[in-house]
Order: sequence, then structure tokens, then C-alpha cells
Amino acid sequence: MSRDEEIFHAGAPRFSRRRMIALGATAISAASVAPLFGNARAAAKQKAHTKERAMNHKAYVYTEVPVATPFENVPWQRINEAIKPLPGFINKTWLSGVGDHSAGGFYVFDTIENAQKFVTGYFPQEAKSFGVSQTTRIFDAAATEEASRDMNSMHYNGKIDQRPGAFVYTEVQVHALPFNEAAPWRAFNPVLKQQPGLLAKTWTSGLHSGTPGGFYAFDTIDNALKFATDYFPTETAQMNAAYTTKVFDASVTVAASREMGSPFYA
Repeated sequence: MSRDEEIFHAGAPRFSRRRMIALGATAISAASVAPLFGNARAAAKQKAHTKERAMNHKAYVYTEVPVATPFENVPWQRINEAIKPLPGFINKTWLSGVGDHSAGGFYVFDTIENAQKFVTGYFPQEAKSFGVSQTTRIFDAAATEEASRDMNSMHYNGKIDQRPGAFVYTEVQVHALPFNEAAPWRAFNPVLKQQPGLLAKTWTSGLHSGTPGGFYAFDTIDNALKFATDYFPTETAQMNAAYTTKVFDASVTVAASREMGSPFYA
């Protein structure tokens, strides 16, 4: 009888030395792989939780500071690390103004209360560190969910097949509350969908003010500028209202936005 065929533990199940070695190797392999599967499951669970949290957001914040510097000079890495742990923060899309190199962002928060803490606590100090004035706006995300979903909003799991080349921010000086009844989004959405280069829009409704507007993604800066200068004035003329538009270069803020969980680069 060969050594490999020797039987161990008389009276016990009959396993050869070769079989015992094979079983041991299998056990070691399974033990080493188990943590990998555990880590993968944990990562998948965290991703699902983050996605669910993002879908249930209640507030948007728009910020802009006139730093007048190319985005490459903005200390976005430091700022990102300061913002990530703030209460209720979910994600941010960084903004860099076309023509004036302003810097800012479009943020998502879990509640209006946490958005208010951000604009009254953290952000004024950040603007002060640059020695410049600031613009901040809070919007009621829950009020505009239906209108935004109809416009392929990336903040509600919309789908686009290309990276945005530009973002546009708009706000119209009218009091439209409650939003679903007072804002003419059902009439405007079909027309907006026909605008050249438009990829997605998230409707906004100013907290307390009821000012309607939006955060748009376009394929190119040229199409974004045409929208802001040619089409949008006709829309606001129908509302007999003053308005604000701003165009941003999306190409220069990709890395900064991706690090902050921007839905445009998920």
C-alpha cells in the first residue's frame, strides 16, 4: 500500500493523505476568498444605501463666488474634504463660470434644515476665506420632483449617454407657490425637451420665495449659451418677469465633481 493510500484514524471515515491535503487546501482557499466576498457585499450595500438616500433628498443649494480665477487654481481638494462630513450633505456638482471664472456648486442635501445650516454656517466662512462676496440659494426639492423626473433629472436617476459639456442655472423672479399649481412646468417641459443639446434638467423652487428655475446639463457650451441668450428670454417673457441665467464650463470640473458624488459622473 502506498503512503498516499494510508488510512488515518482507524474506525473513522477513510481518507487518504492526498484527500486530506486536498480538503485542507480547499478550506484555506475558501477562508481567503470569504473576506473578499464580504467586502464586495458591504460595498454593494453601502452603494445601495447612498443611492436610496440620494433619491429621497429634500433640498438643493446653489452657490457662487466671484473668485475670477481658472478652476485649476481653486483649492477644490481641500474644500471637498471640508464639505463631505457636513450634516446631511449628499453630493455636489462643481461649477466654473464661462467668461468670468466664478466658482460654485449645485448641492443636494437630505433635509431643508441641513441645507440651511450649510448656507448660514459653513459657506459664509468659505467665501470669507477668499475675500469675496457670495451668492447662495436654497430650493425645495420635494416640490419639484414630478417636474424634474419628467425632464430626465440626474438627481432622480436620469440617464444620459454622454458627459455634459456645460451646465446652466436659471431663476425667474415670480412667486410660484405651490409649485405644482403655480409654475407652468407642464407647458414648458415639452418645449424644453426640443432645445438643441439639452441632456437633463432639475427644476428648482426657491425656499420661501417660490421662484422657479432649474439646473440644466447641455452637451456643449455653445448650445448652453444659445439656450441662455436665445430661448430662455422668450420663456420669461411669457411670464412677464425678470430672470437670472448663468452658464458654466462642465469640462473643467469633472474630477472635483466626481469626488463629491455628482450624479452626472456616477
